[in-house]
Amino acid sequence: MAKPTVAIVGRPNVGKSTLFNKIIGQRRSIVDDTPGITRDRIYGDADWNGYYFSLIDTGGLELDTTDEIKTHVLEQARIALDMSDCIIMVTDIHAGVTAADIEIAELLTRSGKPILLAVNKVDRIGEVPLELYDFYSLGIGTPIPISSIHGYGTGDLLDEVTKSIPKYDEDEELHEEIKVAIIGRPNVGKSTLINTILKEQRLIVSEIAGTTRDAVDAAVTNQYGNYVFIDTAGMRRKGRISADIERYSVMRALSAVDRADVAVIMLDATEGYAEQDSKVAGYAHEQGKGCIIAINKWDLVEKDTKTMDNLRKKYMNDFSFMPYAPIIFISGKTGQRIERLYELINFVNEQNSMRISTGMLNELLARATSRVQPPSDKGRRLKIFYITQASTRPPTFVVFVNKAELFHFSYARYIENQIRDTFGLEGTPIRMIVREREQK
Repeated sequence: MAKPTVAIVGRPNVGKSTLFNKIIGQRRSIVDDTPGITRDRIYGDADWNGYYFSLIDTGGLELDTTDEIKTHVLEQARIALDMSDCIIMVTDIHAGVTAADIEIAELLTRSGKPILLAVNKVDRIGEVPLELYDFYSLGIGTPIPISSIHGYGTGDLLDEVTKSIPKYDEDEELHEEIKVAIIGRPNVGKSTLINTILKEQRLIVSEIAGTTRDAVDAAVTNQYGNYVFIDTAGMRRKGRISADIERYSVMRALSAVDRADVAVIMLDATEGYAEQDSKVAGYAHEQGKGCIIAINKWDLVEKDTKTMDNLRKKYMNDFSFMPYAPIIFISGKTGQRIERLYELINFVNEQNSMRISTGMLNELLARATSRVQPPSDKGRRLKIFYITQASTRPPTFVVFVNKAELFHFSYARYIENQIRDTFGLEGTPIRMIVREREQK
């Protein structure tokens, strides 16, 4: 079962982003350099009373009198509706019920998804203001008074969220089917690869950039397992994204990465590496997905016995921020090494969901710290008490230390490398959380 998704929607300036930060428990930047993401749309992991879910902060739904802008508003709302298991509509107690609120509520009602109405900026504890009762007129349930800036009422809101989503077990076995997002720049051959996998011309293939505008799911079952391949729109640089419909296509491509288990980052072997490839890959890396770098159109490259090795070294340098990702040279058109791609997908998926016992981790830690002493500063040395794995997808470890500021990046990378050398964890990012604890 995939992790449930909860979307926060509403007009601009009603406090959606503040509520988002409050729920995920950290202040996260809204601005993102990833192409196609609006500046106020971001993802985060949240949990409440044992319920784990993905939270989405969406852009403000602005309504206008022109049909063109209204079409874009409908598209933005539909993206949030399609992805979510539950929707939180945020309104403003000071502004009251506006025409925009009414239209957004009507859109959400037609979705058939559970909707929770949060009336924000109720910043005083005690008797709720009479203006709260006006929001019953939206017809989407009981208004829940909250203050996203102070946190008042957010617990009551999350209690209602947990009633509307299934309980997700982070320790559950591997998914019955592996969701694989094929991502990359336009015209690298994503649709051609999926057509070859499906053995049918199911997706439109064209040399015109932007032919694929939606994220298309294709189920595949073979001797290697059960898969859902997700074809996505090509992701360009921000400056190259001009048409609004293409912006929404890129947003859907990024949402496909969010719901995938494994991301295949595809490049064109005839064009080589571009800066945009690192940004596309960087999004999958930041989301903690299992990652594979696939160099497509290998059949069109003139090569000798050293070409593959030389190019592999070059691509490893280009993607130096994710050295864990395996590189494979394929041809989506001829089917070259497609079987090997299946094997890599299975392997990376297993690595991304690997769990290591606390005992084994601390045995490794003892060896690592005796081999390379922890750093010190101004006479005080870092002490690492113990390490434990908190979650999977991606493997996340919590390190308990005497002083977090002494746990320098270089030493964290050393510990990470020791974990990888011992347990593998190929094809998956690793997250490390540092916690301070007083020495007993």
